[in-house]
Amino acid sequence: MRVLVTGAAGFVGSHLSELALERGLNVVGIDNFDPFYDPSLKKENIELALENDRYTFFEGDLRDKKFLESIYNKFQIDCTVHLAAKAGVRPSLQNPFEYISSNIEGTVSIMEVIKTQASKKLVFASSSSVYGQSIKIPFCESDPLSEAISIYAATKLSGENFTKMYHNLYSLDVINLRLFTVYGPRQRPDLAISKFLSSCMKGEKITLFGDGSMQRDYTYVKDIVDGIFSAVERLDLKKGCYEIFNLGNSCPVSLSHLISAVEKTVGKKCIIENKDVPQGDVSITYANIEEAKKYLNYEPKVNLMEGLQIFYNWMKIRY
Repeated sequence: MRVLVTGAAGFVGSHLSELALERGLNVVGIDNFDPFYDPSLKKENIELALENDRYTFFEGDLRDKKFLESIYNKFQIDCTVHLAAKAGVRPSLQNPFEYISSNIEGTVSIMEVIKTQASKKLVFASSSSVYGQSIKIPFCESDPLSEAISIYAATKLSGENFTKMYHNLYSLDVINLRLFTVYGPRQRPDLAISKFLSSCMKGEKITLFGDGSMQRDYTYVKDIVDGIFSAVERLDLKKGCYEIFNLGNSCPVSLSHLISAVEKTVGKKCIIENKDVPQGDVSITYANIEEAKKYLNYEPKVNLMEGLQIFYNWMKIRY
C-alpha cells in the first residue's frame, strides 16, 4: 500500500509518515516548507523518514496542479492523507486571503487530481475549531456547525463541505477527522504547550489569556497519528464511504491547570503575563470520541502529565 501525505514535513505529518513506514507502507510526502515558522525545523522533522527507501519526498505547492499530477502519474497512490494547511486561529484573522487560498484552493486542487485516479480515497484533517463557540459539550460529529468564529475554522469547515461534494459527484471515499489541540515533540513553536515549556525552561515570560479558565482538549501526537492510521486502514476496506470522526482526548484542561502541570514538569515556576483573550479564541474544546472508539478502535493512551514529560525530555535534547 502506498500513502501520500500532504504537509509531510509538519508536526503531525512527519509523525504519521514514520508510523506508516513502521507499519510497512510506502509513503510519498509533499510539503512546501511554508515560512509560517522556521522551515529548517520542518527539514529536521523528515530526516528519519528520508533514511527509509520506502519514503519519497517532494517539495511543492498543492495549488500547482501540474506538480500534483506529475506525482500521481508517477506513483499508484492508494490513499491520500491531506494534512497540509496554513494553521493558527489568530494569524488567520490577520491574513485571511492567504488562508483561504492555501486551505481551500489547496484542498480542492488535490481532490481534482484524486477524482481521476483508480483509487479515490482521502483522509482529510479538519479541526475542532469547526465547532466554534458551541455551548453543547462534549462536541459530537452530528452537532450543527454554525458557531465558527475564525477564518481558519471557516476554511476547515469549507474543506469538509468540498469533500462531501467530491464524494457525491465523483465517488471519492472520504473520512474527515476533526483534530483536537495536538501536542508533543515537533509541535509548532508558536503553540501554547511548546511556548509554555520552552519559556518556563528559559525563565522567560508566558502569556496567560483571560483568567485561566479557558479549556482545551489537549491530545498527544502519538494518539492522534494512531487514529489517522486507523482511518487509512478503514478506507482501504470500505467503498462508498463518507464519515466524520473526532480525534481528541475527551478530557478538557484549563489554562491554569496546564501552567501548573508545566511547572511540575520543568521543576520551576512560570513567569506569567496576563492579557485579554484574543479574537477568535473559543472558551472550550471537548471531544466526544465514542464514534472514533467504535469504528476506528481509537483509544487515547497518553495523559497530560505523561505527554508533557515526553515533550519536555525531547525539548531538553533538541534545544
